[in-house]
Amino acid sequence: MHPMAAGGEHDEVTCVDFWANGFGMRVRIALHELGVGFRFVEEDLRVRERSELVLRMNPIHRSVPILIHLGRSICGSINILEYIDEVWGQRVSTRLLSRDPLERAHARFWADFVDHKVFSTQTMFLKSKGEEKEAAKAELLGQLKCLEGVLGDKNFFFGDEFGFLDIVLIPFSSMFRGYEQHGEFDLEVECPTLIQWEKRCKEMESVKHVLPNEEMMYELHKKWYGIE
Repeated sequence: MHPMAAGGEHDEVTCVDFWANGFGMRVRIALHELGVGFRFVEEDLRVRERSELVLRMNPIHRSVPILIHLGRSICGSINILEYIDEVWGQRVSTRLLSRDPLERAHARFWADFVDHKVFSTQTMFLKSKGEEKEAAKAELLGQLKCLEGVLGDKNFFFGDEFGFLDIVLIPFSSMFRGYEQHGEFDLEVECPTLIQWEKRCKEMESVKHVLPNEEMMYELHKKWYGIE
């Protein structure tokens, strides 16, 4: 973790999120990684009604995470990550996204894959039963193995440095044990390279600060999705 990016950041930066929101975990990891002090405001997603702060700062989607910087809101986790990288990455000379345009394009492509393929498959896997559950499990494992292929033999997705795509995906690992319990399989057997990557990421101080207890995550999702 880097030292504080600039004096007084804690008073200027607020992250509005719920502790178990994987999309918001990304924002908090990125802020910690670049040494940005911030205030955390909890928005309980177990409650149907959104707070006045969320309605005011994100009136279009009424969702979290929201980053508030100098009184102005930035919404959407990927959008926020890029904002954090552009504002504070410059100051500490550590960029979450590569300076190479092709690598940046690849990182954004796979981030979109995580958000629009892996997340939707995870939801289907946790909500479904019987044959549909088995089909979703096979699809989810296939997608995780696809990401293993992107990772290859590198320590992190784009080399030796923990960065943008690692931050996008690592919050999903808080449900890996839940996947195993729900689907009755062993991810270390199915996706050994991905599990080694997970272990490396969890050694990062920025990740340690944010990732929640895995059993608590699964218990919460069981309630959300009506899993018996």
